[in-house]
Parts: sequence; structure tokens; C-alpha cells
Amino acid sequence: MNLLQSKAIRLRAPEPEDLELLYTWENNPEWWEFGNTLVPYSRYLLKEYIAESHRDLFDMKQLRLMIDLCPTGKTVGMLDLYDFDPHHRRAGVGILVDPHHQRNGLATEALSLLVEYAFSYLKLHQLFAHIPTGNEPSKALFTHCGFTVTGVLTDWITVKDGYSDVLVLQKINDLG
Repeated sequence: MNLLQSKAIRLRAPEPEDLELLYTWENNPEWWEFGNTLVPYSRYLLKEYIAESHRDLFDMKQLRLMIDLCPTGKTVGMLDLYDFDPHHRRAGVGILVDPHHQRNGLATEALSLLVEYAFSYLKLHQLFAHIPTGNEPSKALFTHCGFTVTGVLTDWITVKDGYSDVLVLQKINDLG
């Protein structure tokens, strides 16, 4: 097995064939409050993003990896390293698994592979995640994968009925 693959899933760079799937996921307004999206993405912009995805993490300060099922090759989600800081050796983590493929361990497996890659290959010191307090599935996923709640950002994001606090979760690389 390589560093970005298990028996069940494989993490890989975005391909042009991912355009329609990214377009659907990125433009789902129900998910916008979990990120920083305010307006829909055009196909053109996403096509340009995919074309630039070969650029280095140190250059772009972010990395997106698609989550594929090994037996079928079907793409079921994506992971992001964002706000990469090479000096402090840290990055934020975001994950999306298509609702049709949730609750079967794929997110746990994908996040575990990403953590291993970030710590052993990229030599990051820490990863962090910002999770709205009401997002119980994400809190459970990240804590199950060894992330610890280290703080609360009060009224941090705008939601339908006002503001929401956001939990800060961190995972420190004990090996480096």
C-alpha cells in the first residue's frame, strides 16, 4: 500500500473528470456555512482550479485530495489542507464525504490517511480544524481521529438564525 491508499480508499489529486462532481459539491448552499463560501463557483473557475492543482503545497498554501473507493474507482469525497504555514509547519483540515457514502467509516479512513501523510511525509507539526459547535458528526470524526478541542471561537460564523460558535480542534505530531 502506498502512503495515500488503504484497502478501501485512495486519495488522489483532482482530475478534469472531477469537474461536474466538484461543481455539485462546491455549489451546494447547505454546505456553505461549513466553509467560507458566499457565492457559487463557476465551472470555468473550477476548471482553472483543477488545472492549477499540480502546483506545490508550498506555492498554493493548500492541497485538495479526492477520495476514491478502491474497488470501483468511484469518487465519494474530498479532503483539503488549507492555510498551510510552512514556517510553523501547520495546516487546517477540511473534509467532505458525499451524503450517499457517509456513516460507513470512509471519512475516518480518509482523515487517518491524510494525517499520516501530513505528519510522516510533509513533516507537519500540527493540523487543526474549525468545526461549528452544532456539527456533531464532524466533532465525532475529528475526535475519533485524535484531534482535541483546544478552544472556542465565539459567534465566529454566520448561520441561518444568527451566529454560531466554532470549536478549534488540533492534533499535534508527537513524532516531530
